Amino acid sequence: MIEQRLRTPLTELTGVRHPVVQTGMGWVSGPRLVSGTANAGGLGILASATMTLDDLEKAIVEVKERTDQPFGVNLRADAGDAADRCRLLIEHGVKVASFALAPRPELIARLKEHDVVVMPSIGAAKHARKVASWGADAVMVQGGEGGGHTGPVPTTLLLPSVLDAVDIPVVAAGGFFDGRGLAAALSYGAAGVGMGTRFLLTRDSAVPDAVKQLYLDHGLTDTVVTAKADGMPHRMLRTPFVEGLEETSAVKRLGPTVRRTREFKRDSGLSWWQLARDGRAMRREQGRSLGQMALAANTPTMLKAGLVEGDTDAGVLASGQVVGMIDDLPSCEELLDRIVTRAADELGRAAAYTLDATD
Repeated sequence: MIEQRLRTPLTELTGVRHPVVQTGMGWVSGPRLVSGTANAGGLGILASATMTLDDLEKAIVEVKERTDQPFGVNLRADAGDAADRCRLLIEHGVKVASFALAPRPELIARLKEHDVVVMPSIGAAKHARKVASWGADAVMVQGGEGGGHTGPVPTTLLLPSVLDAVDIPVVAAGGFFDGRGLAAALSYGAAGVGMGTRFLLTRDSAVPDAVKQLYLDHGLTDTVVTAKADGMPHRMLRTPFVEGLEETSAVKRLGPTVRRTREFKRDSGLSWWQLARDGRAMRREQGRSLGQMALAANTPTMLKAGLVEGDTDAGVLASGQVVGMIDDLPSCEELLDRIVTRAADELGRAAAYTLDATD
């Protein structure tokens, strides 16, 4: 394990050794992967959207049993029990609260009062300005290359627009998988990088080995962005199941949508009233239509089928375009060691191009 070689606002803010974040991927970012990342010196983020409140507390306790290093938890800001989940973070001394959407100002204030770092994920400069004005400590910005829910603007354009908009640390995500990318992001002015697909494809990831191999078999052009899964643009591996979704009409998707909604209700422990309440919040916060809200319950179930159960005939596999650049399954420690070493070397090499004023 290498010692710290890069000091950035992210390492200073969170106390991690390396400016690399393992993003909160549903069904993937569990205690094993989060603790593996934390022990290797990065910032592991536990994904809680697919967990009940009790499951989340058990997962936090397990991470703390596996590591004494800082880690974070990803939360849905529009969840009906978001305040209760934040209470768990405070009680257990979790270092970072990561949010998929902008948390309310009062929620940010409560977390900051207890020294929890607040880092929402945003998709546009205007959103970064809003959460910064509410007191967020940092933001993560994901470009269109990233997996899961994503936008149309590439990281190379989205990142500088956000950096110009705010003066808090910015973590760049979407298209990062090695030390060259980390060096490039730091050169832009980012405080670090976030990676999802690259951490999914490690030995510390609990994703079934056969599914990992399927990822490794895909190339740079083998992902697709579709709204047919849950009504919002979602980047995933191009598989026969996904191609079938693309070709199926809304009427034919209705039956499976209802079935998956029932499965998600069972897995999440939510009542129908709670699902409806969260749906109203989703519609208010994200502007989703009724049809999109109905589809939204599909995502956790289809991701679970693919990423947990290994059933690629009935599940989707979220993936960034970087899948086409990955060909191995290192441990988190091996991955972070080589990323940080390469980044430091690249930054040193680039510095040689700079001329002194006397030259």
